[in-house]
Amino acid sequence: MSVEYLAELMRAHQPCVVLTGAGISTESGIPDFRSPTGIWRRYDPMEYATIDAFLADPEKVWDFYGKRLASLAEVEPNDGHRALAQLEQRGWVDAIVTQNVDGLHARAGSRTVVEVHGSIRTSSCLECGTTVPFADALARLPVPTCPTCGRVLKPDVVMFGELLPQAAMDRAVRLASEAGLLLVVGSSLEVYPVAGLPLETLAGGGKLAIVNRGETQFDVDAAVCIDAGAGETLAALAEALADRLQ
Repeated sequence: MSVEYLAELMRAHQPCVVLTGAGISTESGIPDFRSPTGIWRRYDPMEYATIDAFLADPEKVWDFYGKRLASLAEVEPNDGHRALAQLEQRGWVDAIVTQNVDGLHARAGSRTVVEVHGSIRTSSCLECGTTVPFADALARLPVPTCPTCGRVLKPDVVMFGELLPQAAMDRAVRLASEAGLLLVVGSSLEVYPVAGLPLETLAGGGKLAIVNRGETQFDVDAAVCIDAGAGETLAALAEALADRLQ
């Protein structure tokens, strides 16, 4: 179905909440995790992405995250991020719930962003609670240490074995349950509990729309599925909704 139909859904079903996954950020050059060419094909997540691995060998884990920090310093928001920021500014999008930890939505200008998997923009000390921003962690590579107590800092991303930030997840569930339209962009909807957010929208009587490369388990429940790139689709959506009042 067409972008124009997606625009009609957004006009008819408000408020709209957007759920984004890795597929929107790959267009900025950030590799995803679970595709055939994703990060977990080259790195064993049990060695590099669990809280137990970090506690056992933080230097090894920081070698992994250090490479990601260095690459993130060079990437920019793409057309998809910018289009969502424009849609929010025009009143078409109420909030973005994102599984991504790269901070690109905020850099594109989106103001209401719920980061359910944390953010790589900050790192914190598990000993004393000190938090340092992205630039400080970058300057302290290869193994950033706490400026207060000297312990190794932990990236503020949710690792396997950690709970999602409760406040962020509660807010995401509330937004999804109250949404007239949940627009999923660039997520395979495989990782729970975030993958269950479409059920909250559908249970509340809202509509589901999906923009993703490849199928998801919720395609059969969606009012529209667009198998295309996030940037081109969202830019076209913003254009279709331009100069239209709610």
